[in-house]
Amino acid sequence: MRPNVLLLFTFASLALHSSVEGIGVNYGLLGNNLPPPAQVINFIKSKNIQNIRIFDPNRDILKALEGSGLSVILGTRNEDLERLASDPTFATNWVLTNVIPHASTVNIAYISAGNEVIPGPLATFVLGALQNLDSALKSNNLNISVSTTISLQVLANSYPPSNGAFSEDAIQFMQPITQFLTARKFPLLSNVYPYFAYSGNPDQIQLSYALFRNTSPTVSDGTFQYNNLYDAMVDTLYAALEKVGQPTVEVVVTETGWPSAGDVYATIDNAQIYANNLIAHVSSGQGTPRRPGKVLKTYIFALFNENQKPAGAEQNFGLFYPDMTEVYHVNLIP
Repeated sequence: MRPNVLLLFTFASLALHSSVEGIGVNYGLLGNNLPPPAQVINFIKSKNIQNIRIFDPNRDILKALEGSGLSVILGTRNEDLERLASDPTFATNWVLTNVIPHASTVNIAYISAGNEVIPGPLATFVLGALQNLDSALKSNNLNISVSTTISLQVLANSYPPSNGAFSEDAIQFMQPITQFLTARKFPLLSNVYPYFAYSGNPDQIQLSYALFRNTSPTVSDGTFQYNNLYDAMVDTLYAALEKVGQPTVEVVVTETGWPSAGDVYATIDNAQIYANNLIAHVSSGQGTPRRPGKVLKTYIFALFNENQKPAGAEQNFGLFYPDMTEVYHVNLIP
């Protein structure tokens, strides 16, 4: 839903002297003033960012990634889902074209079949695409996890987190997809945005709760205590997974961020606070109340501000401007 945006405004320098466990960044292309991929990949490496997500198999980016050592989430185009599901040969050719040429030089950690298509008209093709891609990868002796990226629109109930459940429109797809993931020990990829939850309901949600600023529990849910909205949102998804009998599926957060402009709640200060507190929280390894003691892999949205996104906050999620200067200071070493 927010594939190619970025985080925000700038004063100091990004302290990335060594990579932070569990943290990555989204590299989107919806801008007409972005630097070329080879320059971007070198820039990412110079910041010691180790994990990135790209939204489709862009050949220039994949070429630039060769030998970089970066771990990559590689997306398929949503418009390819139907053919990936219905035509095993198309899935095989997709792997032969987009994965095999780079398999020995690019660390592809996950392939995401679709981005935020459940529920919706493309949802019916996700499982078939997963199955055909998985078969094509295995037939080429490649051990790469295949999943899909969801938004939390798949949920019907979200408060308190233990009430989390898939919606009637989504469960028919999520049930077999999560069974597939469980059988192969693949993760579920999810976009999680406290910003959108807060901006849509500021009278009911504390800003400090959304920005990781509360130190004492704000929400009590049985034995689980929550002092930040991010954990509560992730645990709502875990509760939904438990309700469909798939408690062992790991969640990887493929997008989260806070815009610096374009909305009354989108300020440089809020964006900076959110990003730095998120990084500190994830890298602490404390996990969530429902899944304690486990690093929750998280990818910040996004690398650059992208001027071809919808006007407003969507254009202002970037950590950097297209000229590669900072939007604001981020401590990737807590």
